[in-house]
Amino acid sequence: MNLNRRGFLVTGALATPLLTGGSALAEPGLAGGRNSSAPRVPVVTGAEALAGQGWRTLAGRKIGVLSNPTGVLASGEHVVDSMIAAGVRPVAAFGPEHGFRGSAQAGGSEGDYTDPRTGIPVYDAYGSDATKLAGMFTKAGVDTVVFDIADVGARFYTYIWSMYTAMVAAGRTGAAFVVLDRPNPIGGKAYGPMLRPEFSSGVGLKPIVQQHGMTVGELAGFFAAELLPAEDVHIADLQIVQVDGWRRDTFFDGTGLHWTPPSPNMPTADTALVYPGTGMFEGTVFSEGRGTTRPFEIIGAPGLDWRWRDELTAQGLAGVRFRETYFVPTFGKFADQTCGGVQLTVTDPAAFDAIRTAVAMLVTAKKLHPDLFGWRADNGIDKLTGSDRLRTMIDSGAGVDEVVGSWTGELDEFTARRRPYLLYW
Repeated sequence: MNLNRRGFLVTGALATPLLTGGSALAEPGLAGGRNSSAPRVPVVTGAEALAGQGWRTLAGRKIGVLSNPTGVLASGEHVVDSMIAAGVRPVAAFGPEHGFRGSAQAGGSEGDYTDPRTGIPVYDAYGSDATKLAGMFTKAGVDTVVFDIADVGARFYTYIWSMYTAMVAAGRTGAAFVVLDRPNPIGGKAYGPMLRPEFSSGVGLKPIVQQHGMTVGELAGFFAAELLPAEDVHIADLQIVQVDGWRRDTFFDGTGLHWTPPSPNMPTADTALVYPGTGMFEGTVFSEGRGTTRPFEIIGAPGLDWRWRDELTAQGLAGVRFRETYFVPTFGKFADQTCGGVQLTVTDPAAFDAIRTAVAMLVTAKKLHPDLFGWRADNGIDKLTGSDRLRTMIDSGAGVDEVVGSWTGELDEFTARRRPYLLYW
């Protein structure tokens, strides 16, 4: 057990040669205004930093890479291809939801196969528990797991739980764990309710808030120190290759990086801004916009009309504009049926609260269209929000302020608890 140079405890040593970028001694302030998203210096990802060194810090290791199409350099080259070109050949790759090369839809994966470009074996890690994944690491002979996947900042986006499971598996097999960090595209502020342990699922394994406001590197430090010990897991060597030039008040449009869709229904950085809130519509009977060109930005159902948009606009929600819209999904809910609804446009990311906005949408939809609005029969909304609280409060007639106010205390506690693990101002 060692303390890194910022003073926070992790289960292992943060190898100084692999660390890049700045550090934070306390949680920074988050300056407002869209201009805060302008880049101060060029943003360099962890992957770019190691690629610039010819990947030499990984030479001689038996590397297993957990990645997907977002694990790319500024040139567009995938990190695995770059490693091989530099003479550092991974022994295996591991694919999360949607697969290593990203060809599968939501809830799908690519299975096990040999990657035709590189010839290395690819293991299907999606849905695997730590025991099964540890078996894959052992079979492939992995002694170092490298994680490089761009997250979008929401608890119910599954990649962070793929990382968590891989960290448990690495701890059990004695493998080192290296995180190639990337910016959080929706900034560094936390919002929303905490997951309650009894609602643990594949869209939320452990107690963190719905919009965590952390990078995957910061989450790795948090997981290692705060969550893994409860499972009697300790990582002997946790290494986080930091981003250089990113600040917590910087959204993706201010990074200068190219957006690579991390999943088929996350086509733009605009989608990521709304997703921690409108992703909750997956737990309702309304369409969350899958099967349109703007998933999660377009929400609706057959029979909805202009009244939803007008009522939402009248509420004056910060940082967002609503447009009345009509659409026909090509797949998913209401495929080939005409739906009415709204399209969200974020006008000020610094002022926008995706979760409060979505709560307002849910409350207003139930009020205006009680005959059309409803929760999915399996109560999937409870898994997405981390408890049955949001559903039961809205069903009992609670207003937006009451619902959002119900998690203020736990949000404050999480914000304080995560502070020692923040790597960026």
